[in-house]
Amino acid sequence: MATLNEKVVIRIQYFLYFGAMGVFLPYFNLYCLHIGFSGFQIGSLSAVRAAVLIVFSLLWGLLADRKGLRRPIYILCSFASTALWALFLFTTDFVWMIAITVIYGAFYAPIISFLEAFAMDVLGKTKRRYGQTRAWGSVAFIAVVMALGKLIENYTVSIVIALMLVLSASQALASIAMPRIEGRRPAQTHDAKTLFSSHSVVFLVCAFLMLVSHGAYYGFFSIHLAQLGHGGSFIGLCWALASTAEVVVMINSARLFARLSFKRVLVISFAAAVVRWAILYVAESSILILASQLLHAITYGAFHMAGILYMDELAPAEEKTLGQALNNAVTYGLGLTVGFFVSGALYETGSSADLFLVSALIAAAGGALFYGFHRLAPAR
Repeated sequence: MATLNEKVVIRIQYFLYFGAMGVFLPYFNLYCLHIGFSGFQIGSLSAVRAAVLIVFSLLWGLLADRKGLRRPIYILCSFASTALWALFLFTTDFVWMIAITVIYGAFYAPIISFLEAFAMDVLGKTKRRYGQTRAWGSVAFIAVVMALGKLIENYTVSIVIALMLVLSASQALASIAMPRIEGRRPAQTHDAKTLFSSHSVVFLVCAFLMLVSHGAYYGFFSIHLAQLGHGGSFIGLCWALASTAEVVVMINSARLFARLSFKRVLVISFAAAVVRWAILYVAESSILILASQLLHAITYGAFHMAGILYMDELAPAEEKTLGQALNNAVTYGLGLTVGFFVSGALYETGSSADLFLVSALIAAAGGALFYGFHRLAPAR
């Protein structure tokens, strides 16, 4: 039985980790645009970072499960990635920033997948309430994007590097309190093979397509809004509104999964993504753009929770860390890598709105495959 203290530690980690993401996701690419990078360079920088996450999240995950070193690796990577991020303070050269991104990403890679695995262990039999714990991260994200949007208008977008460093350092210091999870034998080679059932493979392929469709949003949404004439405050409001909608669905996760299976929630999420990206393709008015952000509750909030819980269900007991690392690598690693590259290339040849039309088509393909497979395949 997890103690209240262990749950508080996990919530603090989510709060600080996603607080830092509230700096990075909406504003780092704007910073890159500010220092003169092209759309292709911005897409390439984002894609390289995501690609590094693929390789190293899996390597760290394997090491953690084979040697029982999840907690020491988590603490090491938290401190090392923070120190390496500080190097961005000293250069705006594209080649150097690529190099720093690779080294930084190698240590940053496992943090979120390890945190998800810690959360599954600590929550135990109350896993369906996962969203209530994860919502702490979304609350932090909202607070940061709103505050930073105003700060950028009053100062400069360059402050994102220093603010990211402060929040990352706070998360690293807090990581020392992470709980020690005991009582499992080290994973064996045959355990990993069970991850690759037909259900697991189809889920990972479809989740990959879902995150490819998000490449335009995470890489170019802020830039798209800026090109439509919106300022930092509106950009911050859009990101904050999306996260607020996400929080609402997360704190009601127990009710959601009491009524709908993980698979049904995933199908609904794909459908919502198609609608959301189609709206952004045609929308120019502030009201319509803000309305589309409410769908983040489904396309990210519900999809993310269902994906984490479904992978936890598919993975064997001794491979929970690797299962979450694999999920994270295929989606936020490989999926966003491809999404960033595609979006960066399309941005150079057309308007930013066109990126979201392609996103809608990709999400539709993922949803059709997932729905079709589960209509035809026997239950796991």
